[in-house]
Order: sequence, then C-alpha cells, then structure tokens
Amino acid sequence: MKVLGTVLLSMCLVTSPLLASDARDAGKEDVAVATSSAPEASAPAPTSTATAAAGTSAPSQAVATAPQAEEKPSPLYFKIGAAEFFPLGFMDLTSITRTTQLGGIGTSFGSIAFGNTVAGRLSEERLSVQNSRIGLRTQAKFGEAEVTGYLEADFLGYQPANAYDTSNSNTLRMRLYWVDYRRGKFEVLGGQSWSFLTPNRNGLSALPGDLFYSQDVDTNYQLGLTWARQAGIRFIVHPNSNWAVGVAFENPEQTLPSSVVVPAAAGTGYASQFDSNSGNTSSSTGVNNPNTPNLSPDIIPKIAFDANPAGHQVHFDLAGLFRTFKAVNVIATPGSITAANTVYTSIHGGGLAGTVNVELVKNLRFITTAFYSYGGGRYIASTSGPDVIVRPDGTLSGVHSGSGIGGLEWTRNPKLVVYAYYSGAYFGRNYDLTGATYTGYGFHAAAAPSSASLAADRYLYEPTFGIHYTMWRNPNYGDLRLMTQYSYVSRAPWSLPATVPNTAHSSMVYIDLRYDLP
Repeated sequence: MKVLGTVLLSMCLVTSPLLASDARDAGKEDVAVATSSAPEASAPAPTSTATAAAGTSAPSQAVATAPQAEEKPSPLYFKIGAAEFFPLGFMDLTSITRTTQLGGIGTSFGSIAFGNTVAGRLSEERLSVQNSRIGLRTQAKFGEAEVTGYLEADFLGYQPANAYDTSNSNTLRMRLYWVDYRRGKFEVLGGQSWSFLTPNRNGLSALPGDLFYSQDVDTNYQLGLTWARQAGIRFIVHPNSNWAVGVAFENPEQTLPSSVVVPAAAGTGYASQFDSNSGNTSSSTGVNNPNTPNLSPDIIPKIAFDANPAGHQVHFDLAGLFRTFKAVNVIATPGSITAANTVYTSIHGGGLAGTVNVELVKNLRFITTAFYSYGGGRYIASTSGPDVIVRPDGTLSGVHSGSGIGGLEWTRNPKLVVYAYYSGAYFGRNYDLTGATYTGYGFHAAAAPSSASLAADRYLYEPTFGIHYTMWRNPNYGDLRLMTQYSYVSRAPWSLPATVPNTAHSSMVYIDLRYDLP
C-alpha cells in the first residue's frame, strides 16, 4: 500500500519530460488519439520548450550574507527496484468559442449546423478543464531487453445529463495503456495505443511526442487526420538507424452511421451488426454502442525512414490498411433463421496513407499527410464518414473516401511556436435505386433528400492557424503556456433541398491556459 500511495501521489505532483513534450506538441486531443468520434487533445511541439534554459531563483535577501547552496531541480522520476517511473500530466483550462452551436470541447466536423437551423444561428462559448491529464511512464531493462509501459488518461469520459448544472464532475477516461518490449532490432507492442495509421514524426514510435496529430488545441485535432486510439498488437523490425518496418493487428469496428440510408426491408436488422458512430453510449438497446461482431482485426503494415541531412530532420512513412466486413444478410435470409438458411454478405476493404515531415530550414518544418481508402471511412475521425452501405438486396458495398493535411510549424525560439494547416476530407457517393426508393450514401439532387442526406457529406475542409507561447518556466515548478487556435470549418453534402444553404460552416477560436507540472 505504501508503494501504491507513492505512485498515486507522484502522478498528481510530477510530470515527465516526455509528457511535457507530448503536451507541447499536442496540447490538444482524444477531447481522442485519440483516439473515434469522441473528442480529443493537442500534440508535442517539434522543438519542446522543455529543452529551454531556465533561470535560477534569486537568493533570499534575509540570508544574503550566508553561503547559499544552489537550488536543485525537482526530481522528474522515481525508482522501484530496477524500474524507473516517470509521472506525467498537466492542468488545462480551455475556452471554446464557435459561431454555430455544436457543443463539447472537441469538434465533430460532420455535425456543423446549417444556417437555416436554430443551432446554425446561435453562437456558443464554454470553459472546460476536461483536457487535463494524468499518467505514468515506466521503463526497465531485463538483460538485453528494454521494456516500456505507458498509461495516460484525461477527463473526457461519459457525462451524465445534468453534470454541467452544478458539480461538473468530469469523468476519468483512459486514452493510452500499452507495454512495449524491444530487444536488439526487434520490437513488440501490445495494449491500447494510437493506431498505426496515425502519422509519425519519428520512426514508428508509439510515444505521443513521436506522433503527428497537429498542434491544434481542439481535442479532435485537425479535420482529415487519420487516427484512432484502440487496442492492438504490433511487431516492428529496425534494420538500421534509418529504417523501421512493422505490422499491426488492431481492433476493427465496422461502421454504418445514420448518414447511410438502409433498405426499408432490412428494418433494424443491421443496427446491431455495425457501430452507428453516434457518440451515444447511453442507449439501453445497445444500438448506439453495440458489441460489433467484427470478423477479423484490421491489418496495418507500415514502413518509416528517418535521416538528418545537413542537420535537418527528415521523416517519411507509408502505411497500408486491410479490412474485412461481414454481416448476416437479413433481407435474403428467411424470417426463421437456422444454421442451414442463414445468408451472409462479406466484402474486403483497404487503403493507403503517407506522411512527409521535413525540416526545411532550422526550426521550420513542413508536414503533409494523405489517406485514400475503400471502406476505411471511420479512420477519418470526427466526420461521421461511412465504411460501407447496404444495397437493396442486403449485400454490402464499400464507400471510397480520402483526406489530407498540409502545413507548417515554426519554432521561432524556445518560447514561441507558430503553426498553420489546411486540410480536407472527401467521401464518395455509393447508392442504389430499386423501385422508387434510394438506399446508400450521397444521393443525386434528383432524389428527394431525407434527413440522412443532410449528413451525407461530399467534401469538408478546415484552414487553421495558431500560436503557442511559454509565458513562464522553472525546472522546479513547471511552466505556464498560452495556446491559441483559429479554425474555419465548412462541409458540403452531396445533395440538399432548395431551402437549405449550400454549405454549413463555423468559425472557432480556442484559447488554452496550461500549467505543466515539473
């Protein structure tokens, strides 16, 4: 119990340099990783302010005549046996202002309201501390092997309906929880981590500071980012210091959101076979949070190259995606289901993602990522994009989708980081007409648009810029940072009634005051 008490107390009082790095580059997220349509938080800056030199405190005037021992920086870790433990965390106060009503600290890009609705005519302002985090990193050597464990949590868990009226009792939520084993050139990681599809900054590392999920304060990050935080296992080989090659087997979640119109003859037969991506975890029927009967894990191979020509860091990575979808065809299967008469429908999906992260000149970094898939829509997070549709005969068919981000990150000095991105996401149409009823996604304007068609987005885009400024730092007491973000988000569905504006859009301003513990 004494050891447990020490660990818990340290997690509340100390932060590791790694999370300081993660928070700086990230400063946002899973409102994700991050994770999914759940909100997320920010990522580590290219050059962490944790490396900045800090001044020492002036000696007290009352004892100026006595020799003074220099005050040493507070400890950043503790040991239990041969293992080193690095507590990590920060306290965060976020202000969110939007020109349309959306709700939540993280932006659901596919839910921006149209200007002819109540939500589209109301602005909103909210303050939240939910993005604050606590965690623990541990590492130890066992012979020639190195073992690293990582645990990270925020306060963006499920909230009861009246939570914001009085107590604001934000709920703890697990973000990351994994163990990594490396011996020589071989590495194995298991647990819940950022998906292998998430762009890297360095190698194929799972540490948040080695990933790119933007400098945004928005906890759902930048529109078009491919990411998830989910359970899986990955195997990596490091042939040399420049190359890393791996493959991951991750939790699948075949997704069929409400933006897809299912044949009327199917009733609710597909609702329990797919994740609706509604974000509602309170449904008593389980329709909105099902135990999705996936057939097999998502398989993600990935390769990365890192170099440092002329002192400028260069990173490239390329990832693939292979998925399988399977469901009972409730239209072709007779009403009385038996082992002999059950009819199944199954398809394969896949995709390709790439990242270029180059330091053009000292401290100025150019970053671009791109993703294209058939059946990989759920990895374009917070857009409500579909993986598949159901055809009138009950069979499945995949939806083509793609996204990309391009931007610059400039570390002007150890205190100031400036960033700007432009990103977009696209979902192809896939629909069928049997008789007089359309089913699928992305109808032509000739079809009488239903409520689902308003959510069937064709293209979404988001320009963003912001500044992170470290106002104060001392290795004994931590640092205080001001982080800002401005974004304009627009979405355009495939078809709309004449009375609805062509696009739904919103301007957003995030202002974040963050105290990183030492």
